[in-house]
Amino acid sequence: MDIVRIATAGSVDDGKSTLIGRLLYETNSITADKLEAIERASKRRGVDYTDLSLLTDGLIAEREQGITIDVAHIYFSTPTRKYIIADTPGHFEYTRNMITGASNAQVAIILIDARNGIVEQTHRHFYITQLLRIPYVVVCVNKMDLVNYAEEPFNQIRQQFEELFEKANYKEQSLQFIPASSLYGDNISTRSSQLDWYDGPSLLEFMEGIDWHASQNQLPARFPVQYVIRPKSDQWHDFRGFAGKLSSGTLSKGDTVVALPSLQESVIEDIYKFEESLNQAESGDSVVITLKDEIDISRGDMIVKKSEQPAALKEISAQVCWLDHTPLKAGKTYLLQHGSNRVKAKITNLYASINVLDYKTIDDVEEIGLNEIGYISLKTAKPVNADTYAANKRNGSFILIDEGSNSTVGVGFIG
Repeated sequence: MDIVRIATAGSVDDGKSTLIGRLLYETNSITADKLEAIERASKRRGVDYTDLSLLTDGLIAEREQGITIDVAHIYFSTPTRKYIIADTPGHFEYTRNMITGASNAQVAIILIDARNGIVEQTHRHFYITQLLRIPYVVVCVNKMDLVNYAEEPFNQIRQQFEELFEKANYKEQSLQFIPASSLYGDNISTRSSQLDWYDGPSLLEFMEGIDWHASQNQLPARFPVQYVIRPKSDQWHDFRGFAGKLSSGTLSKGDTVVALPSLQESVIEDIYKFEESLNQAESGDSVVITLKDEIDISRGDMIVKKSEQPAALKEISAQVCWLDHTPLKAGKTYLLQHGSNRVKAKITNLYASINVLDYKTIDDVEEIGLNEIGYISLKTAKPVNADTYAANKRNGSFILIDEGSNSTVGVGFIG
């Protein structure tokens, strides 16, 4: 069954947790005992309705403060699809949480309070969807019940957001504007009679209709090798397969491929998914590939089609979001993890940081601090077989790891 990954974003009290709880409730993804527990908790809090936000704000601090602090992954399904929602925090100090939570999303839901319109956080959240090149963005104008379901506040917000989009770089992004009330379920899973002036889909109807697979399969094939399989049994004595996840493109039996970085060539003999033999693997498939020739391939190498080879980069220019309390400075050395490949890397230059409120750059910065985004260059000890993030996001990103603490300190997007 198809899986769609969603990231939510919004300012404090815009209703993200309530919206997600409503989706769970209206898709029958809540067990009866859990729903009863939420109803009891709502009564203890003195509200006269079932507070569905309690389904997602799992930390004690979140429930006490009524805000989302950590990234929570929530699962629900319909008869046609499975969904994974990354419920990410909206505050500036949790920018790193949003970027990591939204990094694999195909859809971003940006919530805006119908009473308040676009605020500072909206600019930041939209910039992150642009940075991550999330193809579908739903601008959900929430709490329409508090403006008497009037059309004018919705139209004003839509106009403001379209002006914001004009400043953006990633014009291929698809925008969908939906007026909603997550508290009462208006336009969440079905269209609401309270909003009869709106002729578009409900939130769930929109997500059911998107098609994101086609674009991934059209990209160049990239197969990072995770593990070399050599069974120790008489039956499979001569078997040698390469296990991994096809991050983009397609691979088929008979394709002429190249192993990177060795540049040795061979032909795909078979593709296995568990014990089933496939004629073709598509983007996102976890498979085992066998080749007709015995060539040297190990973890960290990459199998690509001969006609679709990426660049071997030792000098990289990138945007980076910094995740660590210790600022990023030129001259420092880190481990760069690209797919299953890990190499040493030295920061050679910091070019600028970005003001995510107006999308302007601040030149000649000496450091990039926690939750800040900037432009850098670095050198690697060995070549990295990568694409630019704009061309292939599945093979154009990396993380930086501190060698001393082994902590992930930065997320990079190759330019």
